[in-house]
Amino acid sequence: MNPLPWKNPARVAALEAALARRILVIDGAMGTMLQNYKLDEDGYRGERFARGHAGTHAHGHGPSCEHDVKGNNDLLTLTQPDIIKAVHTAYLDAGADLVETNTFNSTTISQADYHLEHLVPELNREGARIARECCDAAEARTPGQPRFVIGVLGPTSRTASISPDVNNPGFRNVSFDELATAYTQATLGLVEGGADVVMVETIFDTLNAKAALFAIETAFDTLGARVPVMISGTITDLSGRTLSGQTAEAFYYSLRHAKPLSIGLNCALGATELRAYVDALARIAECNVSTHPNAGLPNAFAEYDETPEHMASIIGEFARSGLVNLVGGCCGTTPAHIAAIAQAVRGVAPRKLPGIVEAAA
Repeated sequence: MNPLPWKNPARVAALEAALARRILVIDGAMGTMLQNYKLDEDGYRGERFARGHAGTHAHGHGPSCEHDVKGNNDLLTLTQPDIIKAVHTAYLDAGADLVETNTFNSTTISQADYHLEHLVPELNREGARIARECCDAAEARTPGQPRFVIGVLGPTSRTASISPDVNNPGFRNVSFDELATAYTQATLGLVEGGADVVMVETIFDTLNAKAALFAIETAFDTLGARVPVMISGTITDLSGRTLSGQTAEAFYYSLRHAKPLSIGLNCALGATELRAYVDALARIAECNVSTHPNAGLPNAFAEYDETPEHMASIIGEFARSGLVNLVGGCCGTTPAHIAAIAQAVRGVAPRKLPGIVEAAA
């Protein structure tokens, strides 16, 4: 069977060419930036879903008045698109080559917390469309520097391989098939909306990731075309393992069959704490290696204290040591962090991909 064609072969070629030349920069945290707007319940609802909005209940087009939506950052894609555009633009102006869609929780599983499962296709399409619009505008401002949209698939709030009930280790609150169905729907929206790449990120359970990767292939079959796939896991503590118990090496070998454009680590830890595990991936990965860590470990107030300069100095060392192909920021990072990181890796050669040694006949 012939492999599916690329949806946008020229953009795939541009991305691969850019990766071969230099270390690319991913944007920083969306949530950190949105918190600065201090939106209340009405701010999250916007005009479209204002309480008492005509047709909200009768036609099911909006959140019910008895369910609050404050904190549902993904909904802002529909209710406050200008804010989402402003965040994307700030990161692009800071030097980001790739921006992530505002879709971390845009699956039916995660949106069920707000009773907004029906909005998932639109959340993903619009999330990708807005990011693509911002990238196009940035390319017009800086000709010669292509910008790319990463369609984000978050981990959901459930885990397929661990029981949430300590008294019943065999219990699961989600199945592989439920995850795959949710991820297929989200992927279709992201690709249809214009995502150049799809990234399964902040993976704490490899079985969830396997469901996502299965779903991505299902979506590609439906579309008759594919885009590159990125994978990014999270080491949950200083044990050096994911929540489901894998080392960085085991995590890679469990998912390498997907032939990703990149594999990496994000969130949970700061750059200093992540270094050993990024190094482990860099030694074995046959694809590009990425990292977008938090701005240090959270303090007692769940805030992040690491300055742009300090974080950039650490990630700059990653680059000079030949560990990375893509870098960026996660929780607590801002455009100032991304600008500093971009400066720190500018002119540093990207990690060389290892050659595949064929076994003797």
